[in-house]
Amino acid sequence: MSDRVFAIGDRVLLLDVKRRRYLVELREGGEFHSHAGFVPHAEIIGRSEGVTVESTKAAEYTVLRPTLEDFVLEMPRGAQVIYPKDLAPILMLADIGPGMRVFESGLGSGALSTAMLRAGAEIVGYEVREDFANRARTNVRSFLGEAALDRYHVNIADSYADIDAELGPFDRIVLDLPEPWQVVPHAERVLRPGGILLAYTPSIMQASQTREALRGRWIENRTIEVLHRGWHVEGQAVRPDHRMVAHTGFLTVARFLGRSNERIARDG
Repeated sequence: MSDRVFAIGDRVLLLDVKRRRYLVELREGGEFHSHAGFVPHAEIIGRSEGVTVESTKAAEYTVLRPTLEDFVLEMPRGAQVIYPKDLAPILMLADIGPGMRVFESGLGSGALSTAMLRAGAEIVGYEVREDFANRARTNVRSFLGEAALDRYHVNIADSYADIDAELGPFDRIVLDLPEPWQVVPHAERVLRPGGILLAYTPSIMQASQTREALRGRWIENRTIEVLHRGWHVEGQAVRPDHRMVAHTGFLTVARFLGRSNERIARDG
């Protein structure tokens, strides 16, 4: 696949000399336009990754296939996305892998769905807004292809009200909602013993209230925050970057003991 040339329908990433990034879908007769002129898609189609193309105003662009990180940062969105610095820890903390049946609620623009599907999971999603659900499906299809939708079952439904027990049992539950604690009682009916629930919340008060709900039948409760600091490395000039990606959200995770195994969950 690494030697495959660009074809109509492929998404490509164009990088200019200032490392500005542009996500483009190649189309027959298409053109990429910017303040620096335009590049016909025909100049890219049939060529290999890493090629440099020139616009009508002599601006140079390096053409690459977008990584998942590239796609998440540049993809069309209807709602705020979960950023790559949190996506990777979510996959690890929730132990998302091939064959895992995941219930996801709060699909947004589909960034987290795309990451979990690429890791091999099967997802049943609840989203209250149809426009968000459609955007999530479109973004999943755009990056992973049509076949990924066979493992992506989206419902227009409210997880605060209920989770259909016939859709379970689930191995994992992942929530990107303002009030994830409202979902915990429903999660206890559809999550298998030993399963994991993870909630992404912007506010520590949301995380705290979620932790209060994760008692009695839950264990190994924890909340973490991921900070991302880059470094300036140029010859002997090595120092931390002046800016860092600090707070985006809190990740709260816990394991379910099963409905018949109630105990006092101890924070660790």
